[in-house]
Amino acid sequence: MASVARKSPSKNNAAAPLPSRMTAPKAAEFSKEEELSAYREMLLIRRFEEKAGQLYGMGFIGGFCHLYIGQEAVVIGMQMALNEGDQIITGYRDHGHMLATGMTARGVMAELTGRRGGYSKGKGGSMHMFSKEKHFYGGHGIVGGQVSLGTGLAFSNHYRGNDNVATIYFGDGAANQGQVYESFNMASLWKLPAIYIIENNRYAMGTSVSRSSAETDFSQRGVSHRIPGFQVDGMDVRAVKAAGDFATQWCRDGKGPIIIEMMTYRYRGHSMSDPAKYRTKEEVQKMRAEQDPIEQVKKRLLEKKWASEDELKAIDKDVRDIVTDSAEFAQTDPEPDPSELYTDILL
Repeated sequence: MASVARKSPSKNNAAAPLPSRMTAPKAAEFSKEEELSAYREMLLIRRFEEKAGQLYGMGFIGGFCHLYIGQEAVVIGMQMALNEGDQIITGYRDHGHMLATGMTARGVMAELTGRRGGYSKGKGGSMHMFSKEKHFYGGHGIVGGQVSLGTGLAFSNHYRGNDNVATIYFGDGAANQGQVYESFNMASLWKLPAIYIIENNRYAMGTSVSRSSAETDFSQRGVSHRIPGFQVDGMDVRAVKAAGDFATQWCRDGKGPIIIEMMTYRYRGHSMSDPAKYRTKEEVQKMRAEQDPIEQVKKRLLEKKWASEDELKAIDKDVRDIVTDSAEFAQTDPEPDPSELYTDILL
């Protein structure tokens, strides 16, 4: 077995000062093409999740189902900053991440309904889909479990000496899990190319961060492990893209891991079974009216005359057609053969 040459981290790390609070880079300036691409890709996630919610209510999707509505700018902005070969791993609110990597709406929706055309052959469902071809390593149901796995992906890049970066998504609730800090420690010791993206949607499963976290600035959670971090407006795709550009370059320059706290918001409950009574309807409506990530892009496109209302409606229709097709496929595609119960098993 090959051995890994490790430098002793003790002297260098002991002498280095603790990282100071970092300021987020200025929001990126988008071209017309970038604005239109961001609009379309975020709209695809929005319409897909709306349809998934409908299918869940109709009984076509079983088990748990966590929708990404409201948080679309985070994953689309980050994806715009990644290179081919960079890895993505996340928790169970994962449909948006799958679509952002280029996984097809048909394949994702078919997996939600447990059909053989799904990305995990109908055996994984909402929380456990993978695509090695798209460098997407799940969807994970254990809260915070993906953080240690994602750190392993970053270590694989370090071991192979390539230029790839691992992007590791988790939420404000998962940020309180112990394995997160074990991962931080290892990533810092070995200067792994890991971007830890904390999607702070404010309520975890249903408890406000102010009631569940002693330190509510999650970007500073890595300070004791000498990992710098900063907060970003996760509702603005341009701000996310700029943060992603900075963080990926930081990692590719060999500076080690970095934390980005995305200040975002989910419009729906934690899962489809959550009535979200821990917040007011007025609060949700205010976010929709003032900070919706898709409406922000739409407004800019119209103000700059880069698109007309009719052109944007055409994009919406095209997206809806894709989603409708995926739903029809997911309801008619055959279920897996019973023999699939005995495949893909690690003995």
